[in-house]
Amino acid sequence: MNTQSLGYAVHICDPLPISVTEPLPNGEGRTFQPISTTLVHGERDAVLVDPPFTSGQIEEVAAWVAAGGKNLIAIVATHGHGDHWFGANEFAERFDAPVVATAGTIAVMHGNVEARPFAWDKLWPGQIPDAPVTAVTVPDNTLALEGHDLHLVEVGHTDTEHTSVLHVPDLGLVAAGDVLYNGAHMYIGESAGGGLDAWRDAIDTVEALAPRYIVAGHKNKDLDDDATRVIAETRRYLDDAEAALQECSSATEFFHRMVDRHPGLPYGRTLLWVGAKTLYALREPGADPVGAAVGGWF
Repeated sequence: MNTQSLGYAVHICDPLPISVTEPLPNGEGRTFQPISTTLVHGERDAVLVDPPFTSGQIEEVAAWVAAGGKNLIAIVATHGHGDHWFGANEFAERFDAPVVATAGTIAVMHGNVEARPFAWDKLWPGQIPDAPVTAVTVPDNTLALEGHDLHLVEVGHTDTEHTSVLHVPDLGLVAAGDVLYNGAHMYIGESAGGGLDAWRDAIDTVEALAPRYIVAGHKNKDLDDDATRVIAETRRYLDDAEAALQECSSATEFFHRMVDRHPGLPYGRTLLWVGAKTLYALREPGADPVGAAVGGWF
């Protein structure tokens, strides 16, 4: 098997403005995370992992894929958050390739479609195309790319439920979706009730794959994909978040604590604030989880 025939490339869409006028606690305007899309390619064919979600981003990434000249055989979604798959059907139609995901991810996709009128379409009005869930599973969660196996590995809860990563053993690569972050604040709004421990277990599962390279779903484009560093920094962030949640009495205090603790992270402060608002809202007696999750954005 000629592993030199395999390679990967990453396209990173810049952070998008969010249509919420209220600034963050530090006075910044609100923007979304940078979004990473990975192309795992052989000599002729390729698999696209986690396409973006707004029409402008879709056009940008589609042009990048077309310029590479590879034949897409599949579009993979690692998890159900819409920013990593709402554009998948656009790519499926343009490049005549199926959308692939695990059964658990497909279930979460349906939930994100239901949430569109209350969150996604309010945050980016008119920017997200129609996105029915068309993803299918594949036998043993495995794809073949020019004789090389690519495995969708289920890792459980991370920044949402039923997440997975795409493992490419012959490249030493993991396209990690949101299991790992790289140079950005992390979204922990779905981590109540032991979610951080589950997330750590997911990271252990990825580490056991012994990757050399990890492409995080949200990545600072100036950073490399060194797996050891990405894993260590993600773990450190989760540890710091857990300590701050124990010590801080309000979402605002938590936000400032994490910004001060991680001054080198230029991206993701909006997601930090959304997660903080959600988790602290859930501490209130009789809190509604859906209301807290949606309210965190506004």
